[in-house]
Formats: sequence, C-alpha cells, structure tokens
Amino acid sequence: MSTYTRVILFTDTDGRARFREEPIALTEGKPQARLSPLQSASTLQWRRSPVGFRSEFHCTENPQWLFVLQGQMEIGLQDGSSRVFRAGDHFFSADTLPAGATFDPQVHGHWSRQVGEEDLVTVFVRP
Repeated sequence: MSTYTRVILFTDTDGRARFREEPIALTEGKPQARLSPLQSASTLQWRRSPVGFRSEFHCTENPQWLFVLQGQMEIGLQDGSSRVFRAGDHFFSADTLPAGATFDPQVHGHWSRQVGEEDLVTVFVRP
C-alpha cells in the first residue's frame, strides 16, 4: 500500500505547538496514480505575504490546510525550533488555543515568516 505523509502543526497536552507527521493511505485510484479517499473541504482562501513579512506568536483560529504555492515560509515554535516549507509543501495547521486558556505568547502558538527574495503565496483550505 502506498502512503502520503501529511505534516500537522498541533497543540500538545502542555499547550505548546508541535509538529508531527502522519501517513495518509493511498487506497484509491490505479497503480499508476494512487489516490487517498476523498476528504471534505468547505472554504479556500489565498494569501500573499511580501518579502520581510513576519508574524508575532499566534494560534490558529480554525484548523486548516496550508499549501505553499510560491516562495518559502518558516514556522517557528516556542521551543526555538522551526521548519521551512517551500513551494509544493503543505501542513495542517491545528494549533488552536486550548479550551479555557487565555493566550500567552510565552507558551502558546507559533510565528510565521516569509523567507528569501520572492513573495510568499499560500492557500488555506478548511475542512
């Protein structure tokens, strides 16, 4: 069986954002073009971030897929680690604020920034 690896940015039990990877089984289609089962999507939103863009620490309000179409995007976590996503890369952003918590920029969320010499173009797809 063939699989595709999805990257997930999530809120761990300690309230901190982390990355994990999970396989998606490609059980449909033909041997020449394996497909996953259909997954639902409700909305799509485009974003262009200019050279020099950087956010503050924040949480994802609504879990969503993020696909990088152009440029590079770095996501930084509270533990000091970061990961760079390039055109063609993706992740599922689900690091929401824990229920009942008040946002603390020293504990919660992630930051993002545009990397390199070209604008960052992304598309968000909500399930």
